[in-house]
Amino acid sequence: MTILMLLRRMGRVGLVVHGFRSTLRVSVAETTSYPSDIAEHALAHIVGPAVERAYRRGGGFKKRQALMRIGLKTV
Repeated sequence: MTILMLLRRMGRVGLVVHGFRSTLRVSVAETTSYPSDIAEHALAHIVGPAVERAYRRGGGFKKRQALMRIGLKTV
């Protein structure tokens, strides 16, 4: 939602956020060794079936934080 709001403030009404999210997902898969569930959590996607989610207590915050630091270095 943050990127969408930024695009709107920039006057770029016709753009959609999905392309940014897709680019991040492909980049994480191709350039890092982070597991796919960490990338999905970073994109705020729901990961796994309901039972698995019920038992997963953490969200991999430190791993997601490190993943975002890598992304910031490449921009």
